[in-house]
Amino acid sequence: MAAERSGSLAHAHPSQPQRSLACFPDPLREDPALESFLREASARLCQWWAGSAQRSPLPLLSVLPEPGPLQQGLSPEALLEDLQLVMDGAYNPIHPGAMAHLDPPPLTASVAADLVCAGLNNNLLAEELSPSLSRLERSLTTWMAEQLGLGESAGGVAASGGSLSNLMALVVARHQAGLAEAQGLTVFCSADAHVSIAKALMVMGLPKQSLQTIETDAEGRLSPDALAQALKDAERDGRRVLAVVATAGTTVRGAVDPLASISDLCRLHGVWLHVDGAIGAVFGLSQSHKQLVPDLDRADSLTVNPQKLLGITKTSSLLLLKRPELLASCFGTGLPYMEPSWADAHGGECGLQGTRPAEILKLWLGLRQLGLDGIESLLHGALQRRAELQQHLSALPLMLRSGPLHLLAFTPSALEAHEAERWSIQTRQQLLEQQLMLSRPLYAGRHHLKAVLGNPHTRSSDLAAVASVIQQSLAPA
Repeated sequence: MAAERSGSLAHAHPSQPQRSLACFPDPLREDPALESFLREASARLCQWWAGSAQRSPLPLLSVLPEPGPLQQGLSPEALLEDLQLVMDGAYNPIHPGAMAHLDPPPLTASVAADLVCAGLNNNLLAEELSPSLSRLERSLTTWMAEQLGLGESAGGVAASGGSLSNLMALVVARHQAGLAEAQGLTVFCSADAHVSIAKALMVMGLPKQSLQTIETDAEGRLSPDALAQALKDAERDGRRVLAVVATAGTTVRGAVDPLASISDLCRLHGVWLHVDGAIGAVFGLSQSHKQLVPDLDRADSLTVNPQKLLGITKTSSLLLLKRPELLASCFGTGLPYMEPSWADAHGGECGLQGTRPAEILKLWLGLRQLGLDGIESLLHGALQRRAELQQHLSALPLMLRSGPLHLLAFTPSALEAHEAERWSIQTRQQLLEQQLMLSRPLYAGRHHLKAVLGNPHTRSSDLAAVASVIQQSLAPA
């Protein structure tokens, strides 16, 4: 367990401010002190980035700064020292060995847009509070939906994370089917679906048994035959099916459910199809790789998380729908304290969130920085790294769990479950000692190590080093 240290022990705040810093931007003139403060904060962040390769992905310290304000506000120097303390204890996704999670390095333009977003402090609750950014959100979600095949009339809304996007999708599905007051509803999803689906049903007031998981095949994909039988059984028993949730990129192995077959079953039974594409849907933006996530166009609603691979700073999730007008019909309550919407509905009436930051800005500017060629390059590099690591490990006595995307999980084939758990703990620590970080998920009753290969800084030498540690861990004692 990482050690903790208090901010009060880490540094002493000056008793007298060395410089003054206005608490709010000046609306009448430039503020040299504020400019200097922001430049220094940016410089420290750039230095933190530049030194990332010399630090472990997982920090050796878990810092504990002083949580509350002092009697007097701090000087700029003290504020910067507080920032530095937190930075020193932060997870380090820039490191080439950071291969544990779906948290890539941030796009530099997205970082700049995040700063400007905070500085503008616009609110996507209503157009009057964010006139240009509200229009940008509508146009960008329309562009994204069309690029992913949902059609020219499709669109959506930005959300604070994929869990919220998935929740809103199921709320819309229930509302449009006229089932808001119905009991005994059922949702079908893969046994490997994300935990946010179960959480969504809990928030919606549905009992645990409402979520019925469908078995997966050897590749981790939802079985259409099993789903067909489950839908027949529900129909026979008089149970109303709220939705089927398919997954384009499961959390551990990156499996993609057979969307065409699942969609055919949903159409046959008149059931809403939501696709959780938080991990994999971005591959649909690539002409070269969209075949890895085919048939996204068959979805009624789709979750996309550009933060998980494209480097858009957190949070960046979109809920896209073929019929985006359903958002306002579901969530619209009226905003009598605001001027009427200039469009069909205010942003605050198109989802669960009212006050929303202009997170669409960092997605827009990040995509503008990448361009379509840059998106293509990021996706290609991630797939190449997964293939390279898989080749290194294929000769070892491992069960490899993967799919068509950039995730790879593995566990020793000769060990019992309790032995695999011990192996995963020991081997992960050995990897961390070499500044290589993989995660340790429990999957199919066994602990695995998992590599997420979306970090563009990860080199072939890092992948070879991972394979070397794994090989040594499997050698006879």
